Amino acid sequence: MPRKFFNDIEIKSLSNNPYVKSVSSKGITYTDEFKRILIAESNSGKLPRTIFEENGFDIEVLGIVRVQRAASRWRTAYKKEGVLGLQDTRRGNSGRPTQKELSLEEKNARLEAQIQLLRAENELFKKVRHDGKGAEERVKVSAESKFLLIRSVIEKYELKNMVFFLCEISGVSRSGYYNYFSSESRERRDQREKKDLIIKENILKAFHFKRRSKGARSIKMTLEGQFHITYNLKRIRRIMKKYKIVCPIRRANPYKKMLKATQEHSVLPNLLNREFKQEIPGKVLLTDITYLYYGEGKKAYLSTIKDSSTNEILAYNVSNRLTLDLATDTLIKLKKNKRVKFANGAFIHSDQGSHYTSPTFQKHVKKLGLGQSMSRRGNCWDNAPQESFFGHFKDETYIKQCNSLEELKKEIKNYMTYYNNFRYQWNLKKMTPVEYRNHLHNVA
Repeated sequence: MPRKFFNDIEIKSLSNNPYVKSVSSKGITYTDEFKRILIAESNSGKLPRTIFEENGFDIEVLGIVRVQRAASRWRTAYKKEGVLGLQDTRRGNSGRPTQKELSLEEKNARLEAQIQLLRAENELFKKVRHDGKGAEERVKVSAESKFLLIRSVIEKYELKNMVFFLCEISGVSRSGYYNYFSSESRERRDQREKKDLIIKENILKAFHFKRRSKGARSIKMTLEGQFHITYNLKRIRRIMKKYKIVCPIRRANPYKKMLKATQEHSVLPNLLNREFKQEIPGKVLLTDITYLYYGEGKKAYLSTIKDSSTNEILAYNVSNRLTLDLATDTLIKLKKNKRVKFANGAFIHSDQGSHYTSPTFQKHVKKLGLGQSMSRRGNCWDNAPQESFFGHFKDETYIKQCNSLEELKKEIKNYMTYYNNFRYQWNLKKMTPVEYRNHLHNVA
């Protein structure tokens, strides 16, 4: 039978009974007088339940099991030691011995140990890390670090019998301290370290695959897709944090300017309405232009057309001039791509930039048999997947190291091949864009 606990109302009610010494949520202590009453009346034939009820106790609150056990315990004590067996010998009803008064030498020793530990902790807490913007974040000290800190202080200053005291002021358990330095614990840590090193090597294989940096999710998908190794995502992140395997993180640029439409008379309605994933290859095409800085202050422009359902880059064009040809030539390359098959009702979606509001560009779109859609003015979220691609592209390519436009085009070509065929994506059921496109064709 589960143990019965008292709630606040029941505790208050029981506390008002004169035969109760103390009561908590877990238990109750009765007076010696009530114990003697129960023994006397029990000998006259009364049941324990009746005796408790007659002396103001609610059996439903106490529980019949607690009543019967208390009566049995007191009868046994009375038979062994008589009335003395019914006396409560605990001090303050806690059952814990009082702490002894420390001598002056013991107080000084504890104070010295505390000072030395605080000095060591202060040195550890001085370590901070910068996030590149001047902000500082204090390092959190783990229990493992505290164990090592306590051990170093004890050994350095030859402190004796101070483990319990130093663990207490550091907020760690003494049993945890001794367990950490046990031979079994050290052996387990050594085994875990060996396993972690093996996992680290596998993660680095995926991290450097095709010379493209990756985050934890991309590493997980690359391990499964290319090396047939499966690791939990939390494990990958733990190993990356432990061995400082850092992936470049895209940060939002608060100073980025929205492209503004210059020919409002050619703006077309938003047919997409952010319904990016229609699970039909060749149905929704996204396009946009981004700038690229490479070499020593050189600038180029990249125009792409992306399949919104599969994330596959269907066509792209690179130029060192921001002319209308940059966008129209991308459409021409799209037409030449024999792998592209347009679905019924296919259309291309862009922002309201001057390239896309141009009558020349719109004529090219109609020749391809496509409809045309545009984002709302100044709203980059209406073309979010295309913006996201450019962000990842700039993080994962080595465009700054290119010294000429030809080197830049070669690097972009290599990346497009990698992106379409080898870059696994979490939201594509952990497939590459090409694999996901084939998957959608197969299930259609």
